Amino acid sequence: MVNIIQKKIKKVNQLLIKRYGIPPRPEIPPDPVDMLIATILSQNTNDKNSYRAFLNLKENYKTWEEVALLPVAKIESMIKIAGLGKQKSAAIKNFLTSVIKEKGNISLDYLNSMDDNHVLEELTGFGGVGVKTASCVLQFAMRRNVCPVDTHVHRTVNRIGIVEAATPDKTFYKLKEEMPEGVAHSFHTNLIRLGREICRPAAPVCLACPLLKVCEYEDKNLDKTAAYKENKFMLLDSIK
Repeated sequence: MVNIIQKKIKKVNQLLIKRYGIPPRPEIPPDPVDMLIATILSQNTNDKNSYRAFLNLKENYKTWEEVALLPVAKIESMIKIAGLGKQKSAAIKNFLTSVIKEKGNISLDYLNSMDDNHVLEELTGFGGVGVKTASCVLQFAMRRNVCPVDTHVHRTVNRIGIVEAATPDKTFYKLKEEMPEGVAHSFHTNLIRLGREICRPAAPVCLACPLLKVCEYEDKNLDKTAAYKENKFMLLDSIK
C-alpha cells in the first residue's frame, strides 16, 4: 500500500527543488556542541544577531570549557544582541556544566552511537534544550534524516495538508515517522524559504507558490493583482 504522506512529502520536495534548487551543505558538518549553542541563540531573533552572539563567545574564549566557567550574567552580556539573554544564557550554562559533570569534557561525540530517538531524549534532557534544538543537532551536525520544525515549517506543512498538528513539536514527531530517506535537509531548508517569501502567516502569495496545485489550504489568497505586483516573475511561472 502506498504511503500517502510520504508520497506527498516527496512531491512537495520535488516542486520546491524545482523552484529553489538543492540547498547547499558544507563539506564538513558543524560540531554538535557548536550547533546546539548556535540554535539556542537563534531562537526568536534573526540570523545576523544570533551569529554575532555566537561569535562573541567563540572569539573571546578558546574552549566551551572556558565559557562553562563564566557566571551566567557574563554569558548573558556576551549574547545580549540575540535577545532573551536571561533564558538563553541559563540554557547555555546549564548545558555546558551538565555535560562536563556527566562526561568529563564538553563533547557530544558519544551521541554518534545512538539512534535518533535516543539522541532526542538525551539532548532534551538538558534544561533549556527543546525538540527543535535537538533536531537541528541531528540534522545539521549529525546528518540524520530528520526535519527540524520551526514556525515556518509548522505553518507550511499544516497548510499544505501533509500533517495536521497543533504545535511545532507535534508536527516534528509526525513528520519524523514519515520522512522519506534522504529528503529531510532539502525539504526543511526550502520550506523555510517558502514560508518567509510566499507562505507567510498573513497574506500568503498563493498564486506565486510552486505548491499551489498540491496545497490543501482552504484560505488561499488568490488575488492575482496583488500577487503580480509583489513578484510578477514567480506569479507568471506558477500559472503557466
